[in-house]
Amino acid sequence: MIKIQNVYKTYIDGDTEVRALRGVSLDIAAGEFMSIAGPSGSGKTTLLNLIGCIDELDAGEIRIQEHAVSLLNKSQLTELRRSSIGYIFQSFNLIPVLSAYENVAIALSLLNLSRDEVHRRTMTILQEVGLEGMEHRRPAKLSGGQQQRVAVARALVKDPLIVLADEPTANLDSETGEAILQLMKRINETHGTTFIFSTHDPMVMHYADRLCQLHDGKVERDERVEAAVGGA
Repeated sequence: MIKIQNVYKTYIDGDTEVRALRGVSLDIAAGEFMSIAGPSGSGKTTLLNLIGCIDELDAGEIRIQEHAVSLLNKSQLTELRRSSIGYIFQSFNLIPVLSAYENVAIALSLLNLSRDEVHRRTMTILQEVGLEGMEHRRPAKLSGGQQQRVAVARALVKDPLIVLADEPTANLDSETGEAILQLMKRINETHGTTFIFSTHDPMVMHYADRLCQLHDGKVERDERVEAAVGGA
């Protein structure tokens, strides 16, 4: 599904040149539950942003299905992100003045769906992530774990091929973080959605069926592992 070939990315930070990625190559198959791990500065978030078409690479190539990302224009990139990629952020990124329902439904606003279809999809995914009955609560009235469930629902409501999660357990206690991982693992197994995590959390790596470790912008280790648990 995703082919990453010899990718380079450098940032300029003041007078300093930061070589975030230095020749990364990976093939990611449909349905993987994959962790990209490494210490701070290893390039894991940069790689996630490139896969998500949020940032532009300097050299190399990333292909998502049949699309060579670097050859797409701005409107084509927007369409690819909108139709195929969901995002889960460590800070949840919910809109505080909107309810849980509205935070999820807004992800469908550009898909030209009927109001009934938006309602059906939104309520279905809120129920699937365990938030039935909480759809009218604003983020301030939800716990951290519930807010992350809203973020998961928002990422999934479009039925994307790929979900990218940047440190999804960073702002959660260990028990809540594990419940969120179990939720995402179950969705991965039942829907076949590809999940790619950027993380330094051992618990996230524990749940993955593939672990890619980066160090100084290069792939240090890439191996399939036996996930500790299945869906719950």
